[in-house]
Amino acid sequence: MQDFKAILAAIHAELNSEVDRGIVASYIPELATVDSNKFGIHVATMEGPSYCIGDWNQPFSIQSVSKVLTLSIAMGLVGESLWKRVDVEPSGNPFNHLSLLELESGIPRNPLINSGAIVVADVLVSELKNPKEDLLAYVRDLANDQSIRFNEEVAQSEIRTGFKNFAAANLLKSFGNLNNDVDEVLDFYFHQCSLEMNCAQLSKTFYFLANRGKCSRGKTYLNESQIKRINALMLSCGFYDEAGEFGFKVGLPGKSGVGGGIVALLPNHFVISTWSPGLNIKGNSKLGMEALERFTTKSKLSIF
Repeated sequence: MQDFKAILAAIHAELNSEVDRGIVASYIPELATVDSNKFGIHVATMEGPSYCIGDWNQPFSIQSVSKVLTLSIAMGLVGESLWKRVDVEPSGNPFNHLSLLELESGIPRNPLINSGAIVVADVLVSELKNPKEDLLAYVRDLANDQSIRFNEEVAQSEIRTGFKNFAAANLLKSFGNLNNDVDEVLDFYFHQCSLEMNCAQLSKTFYFLANRGKCSRGKTYLNESQIKRINALMLSCGFYDEAGEFGFKVGLPGKSGVGGGIVALLPNHFVISTWSPGLNIKGNSKLGMEALERFTTKSKLSIF
């Protein structure tokens, strides 16, 4: 049995005194106000116990981590037809890059970059009766937590400043890969990114991806084949143009967001969530990336 409590304490002690903690995202004005000194870690194990340290219980905007959740809903609703509209290859580019989208005729490289997630959002706007309410209900059900909410201030901040996302959506529309109104799709997309959770809620939400499609209450959301595919996408595409580095150093499927959150998992073993708002040059949490590398090194637990 791993001593996760001691491992987390050691990692937190090693990293919490770091002077260079990265730079808080400022292109979304509401995120620029977050305290860069915050740092929390939470581990939920499949055996039952959970372990936490630092600012694990403070809510933050999960941003692109939400792309995994909307993808899971879309896969459950439309199945294989999704892959006619979005590919499954790493992009090798920043999350908001548009050049490949034009070169590849409006088919995004994968569903975890912005353009791909906007296509997934379009699918959900078409398929769900009340898209925002249904997404929130889905996430709350996964986590068994009715307190999870959208941060309306963050959503509105993104609507006012999300020019590249408007450009991506209009480019998708020009290639016929967006069926709904651009404003409607992006309103949903910006709200999904504004989902607010703490590290414990994030670990519980992603539990089903480590537990063969079943949440902590034993309810099944996706089949094992679908879970395998989502985890594979997180491993190869979850960190944009730093995905290879994350696989190389950490060795887990995971997903990051510019709010400073990262969630990663080892199937059948655990889910780990970290939060530190300062980002590295690639847009991933600086301390979070370092903490996860140290976690798999100290625990000797990864998929490799």
